[in-house]
Amino acid sequence: MGSKIDQDYDYLLKIVLIGDSGVGKSNILSRFTRNEFYLESKATIGVEFATRTLQVEGKTIKAQIWDTAGQERYRAITSAYYRGAVGALLVYDITKRPTFDNVQRWLRELRANADSNIVVLMAGNKSDLDHLRAVTAEDGQSLAEKEGLSFLETSALEAVNIEKAFQTILTEIYHIISKKALATQDPNGLPGKGTTINIGDSSANTTGCCSS
Repeated sequence: MGSKIDQDYDYLLKIVLIGDSGVGKSNILSRFTRNEFYLESKATIGVEFATRTLQVEGKTIKAQIWDTAGQERYRAITSAYYRGAVGALLVYDITKRPTFDNVQRWLRELRANADSNIVVLMAGNKSDLDHLRAVTAEDGQSLAEKEGLSFLETSALEAVNIEKAFQTILTEIYHIISKKALATQDPNGLPGKGTTINIGDSSANTTGCCSS
């Protein structure tokens, strides 16, 4: 029995934000979900999430985006954080080389805890601080290609490529869902309205991520 809320979207997709503390994950989240930016934003403690509904190829997708603390002392909390995630935005700060050097450590953690089919986009954030750049766009693109990731440079402050980053992830996930539906030759096509998607399964299920 579908509730009214179920009719508000076709699919619920869990996306996680990962990367070192201070790279701008929380501001990326607030810019995308509320179109807000906080110059004095504090470090995230534990886990926070926000949602936004948008259209992808004619379908209404509710993105549930989770933001985690980047500090080491919170790492123990976040292994469960990856459960049911179908997409990830891996963020580094273009002005701080160590945050880029840690990208592969974050990828290892992601691949150890998340579904092997998870869609990952690497984002070099703070492109508005080009004069302080410590990581070239070429370095970012090269690492992304080596690891098989999509890549963009973003600015949460100036709202550059934030929308595009999430649209890219959600569109790629939607294409995976579509292919899986075709592969199973389901006469009804894609899963029904208000479905929580877990791309690791041959069909959608409702245990992939938390309820809306």
